[in-house]
Amino acid sequence: MPDTQVVTRFAPSPTGFLHIGGARTALFNWLFARGNGGKFLLRIEDTDRARSTPEATEAILKGMEWLGLDYDGEAVSQASRTDRHAEVAHEMLASGHAYKCFSTQDEIAAFREQAKAEGRSTLFRSPWRDTDPASHPDQPYAIRVKAPREGESVIGDQVQGRVAWKNETLDDMIVLRSDGTPTYMLAVVVDDHDMGVTHVIRGDDHLANAARQTMVYDAMGWQVPVWAHIPLIHGPDGKKLSKRHGALGVSEYQALGYPTPAMRNYLARLGWSHGDDEFFTDAQAKEWFDLDGIGKSPARFDFKKLENLSSQHIAQMDDAALLHEIDGYLASRDENALSVGQKDALSRAMYCLKDRARTLGDLLEKAHFVLGSRPFEPDEKASKALDNVSRRILSELTPHLQNASWSRDDLEEAVTKVAEAHDLKLGKLAGPLRAALAGRAVSPSVFDMMLIIGRDETLARIEDAKI
Repeated sequence: MPDTQVVTRFAPSPTGFLHIGGARTALFNWLFARGNGGKFLLRIEDTDRARSTPEATEAILKGMEWLGLDYDGEAVSQASRTDRHAEVAHEMLASGHAYKCFSTQDEIAAFREQAKAEGRSTLFRSPWRDTDPASHPDQPYAIRVKAPREGESVIGDQVQGRVAWKNETLDDMIVLRSDGTPTYMLAVVVDDHDMGVTHVIRGDDHLANAARQTMVYDAMGWQVPVWAHIPLIHGPDGKKLSKRHGALGVSEYQALGYPTPAMRNYLARLGWSHGDDEFFTDAQAKEWFDLDGIGKSPARFDFKKLENLSSQHIAQMDDAALLHEIDGYLASRDENALSVGQKDALSRAMYCLKDRARTLGDLLEKAHFVLGSRPFEPDEKASKALDNVSRRILSELTPHLQNASWSRDDLEEAVTKVAEAHDLKLGKLAGPLRAALAGRAVSPSVFDMMLIIGRDETLARIEDAKI
């Protein structure tokens, strides 16, 4: 590969949502391009007109937007380039690297059925490969590439290493069907070449395709790209990731409350490593990412590890970025957006919310004390803390809070004094106080809550709880 600018691409088929495996493939291509000062391109492989839908294309674009995977230029529609694909097929035909095959689908199916019955290889060898063009019938034909018949085809893969296939196992693949439409195997190569793609980073379910696609590169005299076939993602049980493992579409992970930086961080670690580093920033990922760090074994998706990274990223994100993530989270769940007042209150409280939140939903639940409004209806656990004894103690606490200077030290002293008067530890009084202030059994520190909502609101909530 000459010393040229790195160009990578992500080429999804718009037949469904952007699943987690596709998202990781896009991320690896994006990281490699951005880290090497190259280009990252997007191609929508929509030649399967029966299964491709505009809705799926939109879902892919939205998923990439959420992940922050910006691409260079416009997205390319593969279906719009069929004339160019056909042109290349005819060039290979003219140069003798391909030939016209007049065998019908019925004839091929009959051959395979007979071969299977006789225990022979079902690999179809077209009888038209070496016939004189003068003997060709005047009927529709497919164009097939002349695959080598002897020896082996070898590719050097940046992840898999040296991979070889015996040429006797490769068929003369069709590049242009008898109806004039190009096959996927041809379209991919032509598009990658025309788009200047230097590195093809994709799932290892495409590994066998590399040997066959190399035939097209060789026939056209084109530079073969650097191959990097990455292992697939498995579930925790070691089986290929599927619906039984839970969320699959990228949008589902947004709706589950994982912030984008955490998702990028976790996806990068699925099959790639940089020493023992688990938590890292985008800047570090771009600097560190290389193809040598990709392992050969399938990665295992682990929600606990994702949740752990999510909590670390939430703790370290600045408040403005976190509020932006929360906006997207609520929209993805079709929930009401936060008001300006709620955002202001949430910003004031963020310092005592970020460190213990695992997800955005978890953070919002802990922020209930500033997002909700009076009267706060205690949930089941909080209600248990508000018995008659606790309410009487809260009544005794009220005048102490009325006279406090509303500093943390003064508030702690006031609450501690009342607790000691009843021979209680501070934690025993914190329970009912938390229930009064937040309506929840789990919340930030009662002193943080009081400082954030202020004296008047604190006293009003305690008064509500005493009723």
